[in-house]
Amino acid sequence: MVALKLFNTQCGVTEVVPRLAEVEADIQGLVEAHMETMLGVTFLASEYVIDCVDGGRIDSLGLDENGAPVIIEYKRGTAAGVINQGLYYMAWLTTHKDAFRNLVRDRLGVTAASQILWSAPRLICVAGDFTRYDAHAVREHRRSIDLVRYRYFGSDHFGLETVASVTGQSAASQRVRRRVAGLSTARRQGGAMAELAVAVDEALVGLGGGITRVQRKQYTAYQRLRNFACVCPPQQTKLLVYLKADPKKVDLVAGFTRNVTGLGHHGTGDLEVQLRTERDLERAQDLFRLSYAAA
Repeated sequence: MVALKLFNTQCGVTEVVPRLAEVEADIQGLVEAHMETMLGVTFLASEYVIDCVDGGRIDSLGLDENGAPVIIEYKRGTAAGVINQGLYYMAWLTTHKDAFRNLVRDRLGVTAASQILWSAPRLICVAGDFTRYDAHAVREHRRSIDLVRYRYFGSDHFGLETVASVTGQSAASQRVRRRVAGLSTARRQGGAMAELAVAVDEALVGLGGGITRVQRKQYTAYQRLRNFACVCPPQQTKLLVYLKADPKKVDLVAGFTRNVTGLGHHGTGDLEVQLRTERDLERAQDLFRLSYAAA
């Protein structure tokens, strides 16, 4: 998070100190209006009333880029109780799948509702700050939880910073580990594309902290708050990686990079990278970093 930002004014350069929202509803309204851009999440509902004995209202409900259900809770200041509140709603979600499925069907259609990734529901807590105890607490839960700090900068800028990100120890994440282990076996056995897939996995995970893998049948997503890379299963002669880097800002090379904006493909991202050799992976490293930074 940038500590302060400089703006040019009629009186010269003015320092703008980061500030909190006046009220919690301001944060919620801003994030909901720009949820896809900020979080990679499609907005579904605001102040969703849950039907259970104790009741409650989920601040925001959404569906992320990989089809995983997302609960978002907000706090203006330090996040007292927001994690436990979110976990309460997560428990409701996992036992009321039909209600969420119907919501997705009504908002996004039958196809989206049939492809919900139930193995990886997420909780995103957006607050003015978190304590070290909060960061420790999320690591004790077998859930996918992101703690995100917000700040306003003047009247025109708003920033989000990930404080902690934990991937739930679900069956899906176990399958990812088995898949990577299987690729390592194939690597030892000399499978060229499987060996390249292991190297790509190592390169993407090694870009920085807070990276999680999300496994779908058609691809593996590498995610911070948002996907920054999607790797498809190895083909016979190449490995396809889709990145969030802007294709218009990249010097495209035939047979290596391609602008797939508007073209159907598995995963997310408009820049396709075709990898055939370790040399191609070396050439792609700058593109990986560019996409990681964009996320």
